[in-house]
Amino acid sequence: MIDREHFFTTVRVGLFHGELSQPQVDGMNIILDAYEARNVPRHFQAYPLATACHETAFTMQPIDELGGYAYFEKNYGPTGRNPKRAKEMGNIHVGDGAKYHGRGFVQCTWFINYSRATKELGVDFVNHPELAREPQHAADIMILGMSEGWFTGKKLGDFFTPASARPVPARTIINGADKAATIAGYYGVFQNALSPPSA
Repeated sequence: MIDREHFFTTVRVGLFHGELSQPQVDGMNIILDAYEARNVPRHFQAYPLATACHETAFTMQPIDELGGYAYFEKNYGPTGRNPKRAKEMGNIHVGDGAKYHGRGFVQCTWFINYSRATKELGVDFVNHPELAREPQHAADIMILGMSEGWFTGKKLGDFFTPASARPVPARTIINGADKAATIAGYYGVFQNALSPPSA
């Protein structure tokens, strides 16, 4: 079991300037609950939290990717700037770019990932992609997606073992090297927060 008192005391000081809002606490509790329900190994727990911290701009609540219909179609649609990539990722119809834009704690994007989440979790994210923003679903998608390499082919096990951690290159699980060092810094705080106080 995760020592929640120690966890929140540590992250409150280390990342949130001494204050946590109720939505921030609620969001992190949902992720911690999902870890416990899925028996996520301790060495896999800190990095998804660090990623969620960055992706949600410290709100610790699932979000929609910023942008409107035109932006999403340009970036993810089959007639946008990279139609080959869009089609490889399952966005084959006009409108799919907007429909399957990023949502959640780590921005689940593309039809292929919504389809996989539907199969893995038994929730119809394909026809109701907005459900990926619901906190419990967002936590499950984040955990499974990062553990199994849904998003880029890279997964937590490529960078974290019980004996070693490589949080900087782990950014490739989600998004290349963007803000990799910053997120690695958040990882260090979450790792301390998740470690038993006596450790």
